[in-house]
Amino acid sequence: MSAGWRTLLLRIGDRCPEYGGSTDHKEHIETCYGVLCREYEHSKDAIFEIGLINLENEDFAKDIVDMTHANLQDALHNENRDRIRILLRFLCGLMCSKVVLPNSIIETFETLLSSAATILDEETGNPSWQPRADFYVYCILASLPWGGSELFEQVPDEFERVLVGIQSYISIRRHFDDIAFSVFETDEGNSPNKKDFIEDLWERIQVLSRNGWKVKSVPKPHLSFEAQLVAGVSHRFSPISCPPPTILQSSSEIVKGQEKHEADLKYPQRLRRLHIFPTNKAENMQPVDRFVVEECILDLLLFFNGCRKECAFYLVSLPVPFRYEYLMAETIFSQLLLLPSPPFRPIYYTLVIIDLCKALPAAFPSVVIGAVHALFDRISNMDMECRTRLILWFSHHLSNFQFIWPWQEWAYVKDLPKWAPQRVFVQEVLEREIRLSYFDKIKQSIEDAAELEELLPPKAGPNFRYHTDEGKESPDGYRLSKELVGMVRGKKTVHDIISWIEEQIIPANGAKFALDVVSHTLLDIGSKSFTHLITVLERYYQIISKLCPNEEMQLLLMDEVSAYWKNSTQMIAIAIDRMMGYRLISNLAIVKWVFSPASVDQFHVSDRPWEILRNAVSKTYNRICDLRKEIQTLRKGLPAAKEASEKASKELEEAKSIIEIVDGQSVPSENPGRLRRLQVRADKTKEEEVNIEESLEAKEALLARGLEESKELLRLLFKSFVDVLTERLPPVSADGEVPNLRAGDPNADSVTRDPEATTMEIDDENGADNDSHPNGQNKKAGHNVGELEQWCLCTLGYLKSFSRQYATEWARIAMA
Repeated sequence: MSAGWRTLLLRIGDRCPEYGGSTDHKEHIETCYGVLCREYEHSKDAIFEIGLINLENEDFAKDIVDMTHANLQDALHNENRDRIRILLRFLCGLMCSKVVLPNSIIETFETLLSSAATILDEETGNPSWQPRADFYVYCILASLPWGGSELFEQVPDEFERVLVGIQSYISIRRHFDDIAFSVFETDEGNSPNKKDFIEDLWERIQVLSRNGWKVKSVPKPHLSFEAQLVAGVSHRFSPISCPPPTILQSSSEIVKGQEKHEADLKYPQRLRRLHIFPTNKAENMQPVDRFVVEECILDLLLFFNGCRKECAFYLVSLPVPFRYEYLMAETIFSQLLLLPSPPFRPIYYTLVIIDLCKALPAAFPSVVIGAVHALFDRISNMDMECRTRLILWFSHHLSNFQFIWPWQEWAYVKDLPKWAPQRVFVQEVLEREIRLSYFDKIKQSIEDAAELEELLPPKAGPNFRYHTDEGKESPDGYRLSKELVGMVRGKKTVHDIISWIEEQIIPANGAKFALDVVSHTLLDIGSKSFTHLITVLERYYQIISKLCPNEEMQLLLMDEVSAYWKNSTQMIAIAIDRMMGYRLISNLAIVKWVFSPASVDQFHVSDRPWEILRNAVSKTYNRICDLRKEIQTLRKGLPAAKEASEKASKELEEAKSIIEIVDGQSVPSENPGRLRRLQVRADKTKEEEVNIEESLEAKEALLARGLEESKELLRLLFKSFVDVLTERLPPVSADGEVPNLRAGDPNADSVTRDPEATTMEIDDENGADNDSHPNGQNKKAGHNVGELEQWCLCTLGYLKSFSRQYATEWARIAMA
C-alpha cells in the first residue's frame, strides 16, 4: 500500500494540503475512494474498507470480511488484546457501511458472551481467569458506541438479547477490587458501592441506550452515503471460536491466586481513571462520550508509540464537538501512573505532554499546572511507586521549560516536618532537577521562593578524606594515597599495585584501612565525570575485588562510597550500580546495606536508599529476563540449525556415494571442487549447530544460577522488610484492631484556602477548581502524622511496590 494512500486515510477531516485545504469530510472520502480504486487496480493487498467499494466490487469487500474473520480468530487464540478490541470495532464499522450483516455481529457478540460465562462456571470453567471473561464483555461494550444505533434499528430483538446476556454476566461475576493497583491509598477502594471498570462501562452504555444510542463523539461518515450504501450486498461474517478456558490444576488457594495473577497480567485493565479535575470541567460531555474520547486517546498513544510528534498532532485534532483538554490530561496521567506498570516507557508520556504543551500553548500548559497542583494536594495518599514516577516526570518536564514554576505557592512546605510527603516531594524534585542541570541554575529558578533553598541538596562535590589540607590529621593515609596516585599515573600494573597494598598497607594498618585508602583514592581519580569513574573501575576493579572478598568488606566499601559522595545522591547510586555490574558488590550486600540502621532512618525523608535498592533488584531481574529471551531465541533457532546440518551432511554423503570406475578403480564421479564446497558447508552447519547447543547449555546454566540468586535476593529483601517493620509498627490491639497510621492527620498536607481569594487564571482554562492555590496566599494545615507513623507508611508503601512489581518472579520461584 502506498504512503500517499496512508496519508489520505489519516488526514480525513483535516484541513491539509493533501485535500487542497478543504475540510469537507464527504469530499475527502470520495477522494480516498478514487485513490483506493486506482490502488486496487494495481494491487490486491489493499485491506482497508470503504463501503462504496462494495457497490462496485463485491468480491473485494467479501475478501475484506474474510480477512477480518481470519485476523480476529488468530487474535483470539494468540490473546492479542488490542487486535481483538480494534477488529470488533472495525466490524461495527463494516456493518454501518452495509458490508457485514447485523446478525453476524450479534452472533459474534453471543459467542464472546458464552465463552465469558463458561469461564466463570466452577465446573466447566476456571473463575480465576475472570479477567479474560471481563475482557470479552468489555470488547462488546466498547464497540457499541460505534455500532449500537444500527444494531438497535436493524435487529432490535437480537440486540436486546445481547444486552440481557451482558446484564446476566455482570450479575454473576465477582466484583473486581483493585485496591492494590490504586494510585491513591484511601479507604474508598474497599467500598462495596464503588463500581469497577466493567460495571462503570455497563452503566455508561445503559445511559446511552436510554438516550437512543446517540453519541456526539463518534463520527458517522457513512450517513452521507446512506442512499448509495443500501444498494450494496451485505456479507455474512463467519462464526468465531474462543479458546477453551484453562482448567484449574488444583483447588489450592495458592494455585488459584497464581492463576489469577497470570490472568491479570495477560488481560490487564486498560485504564484506571484519575479524577484529577472537578466534574464541571466536562459538563457538556455525556458519560459515553468520555469513554469514547478516552478510547481514542489510548489508541493514539498505542498506534503512535515512538512517533510522539504525530501522536500529539492527532491528540489535539480529535473530531469531537467539545473541549477535552482536561480529559486528555487525566487520561495521559492515568497511563503514566498506571499500576503495576504503564503500557509504554514513562519517557514517552513525558515527551507527549511536552509536545501537547507546544501544540496548544494557550490551553494545555495551564491544564498541566492544574493537574500538578491537584496531584500535589493528594501526594500524602499517593502510592509510593506513583509518587516516584511523578517526581521523575515533573523534574524532566520542567527541564524542558527552563525550570519555570510558581515555587512561591509551595514555599510553605519548608515549615512542614522533614518527613511530610509534600516537603519530601519538593525536595526530591529539586534534587532531580539538579541532576538534569546544575546547582546554581536550580537555585536561581527558586529565587522567588528563597525559603525553599533549605530543601536543596548540598552543592555536589567529592569529600576526599586524604586531601592535602587534611594530610596532617591522617599522615599515613595521605602519604599512601599520594603514593597510590603516583602508581596510577605511572601506569603501574594491577598486579604491582596489589602487591604494594599487600606489602605496604595491610600488614601495618589492616585490610579495612587499606580499603579506605584505596577506595577513596580511586574514587577521587575517577571523580571528574561518569566516564572517568567507569574507566577507573574497568582498569582497577581487580584491586577492589581483592580487598572485598566477603560481604562484610563489601558493606564497608559502600560506606566509603557514601562517605566520599555524601553530597551527591546521584553519584552514590551510579558508583554502587557500576560496582554491582563488575561484581565488586553483590545484590545481597546492597540489600543489607540499604536496611542498615543508618539507611533505615532515611526511608521516609529521602529517596536515596530506595533508588539504590530499586537499581539492584531491577538489574538482577533484568539479567534473568535477558537470559530467558536469549534462551528462547536459541531454542527457536536450534531445530533450524539441526535441519540445515542434516541436509548439508546428506548432500555430502549423496555426492560421495556416486562413484565411477577409472582404470579399474572406484573414484567419486562428482567434481572435486563441488565436493570440497559441500564438505565446507557440512562442517560449517555442524559447527553452527554445536555452537548453538553449547551456547544454550551455557545460558541455561547461567539462568539456573541467576534464579538461585534471585530467590535469595527476594527472600532477603522481604525478610528485611519484615524485620524493620516488626520493630517499628504499632502493635495490634487486644481485640485484633489494626492501628490507623493516618489517624492523627485527617487532612494531611491539605491547604486551607480562602475560596473568595483571587486565584490564578487557571480556574477556567487549566482545570484547577475553586480550591486552587491563591497567588502566594497559602496557609498550611499542620502535618499531624508523627515521624514514626510516616516512616511506617512509607516503608509499607515500598513493600507494596516491590511485592507488586516482582510478584510474577516470586510466583515462578515458588513453583520451581
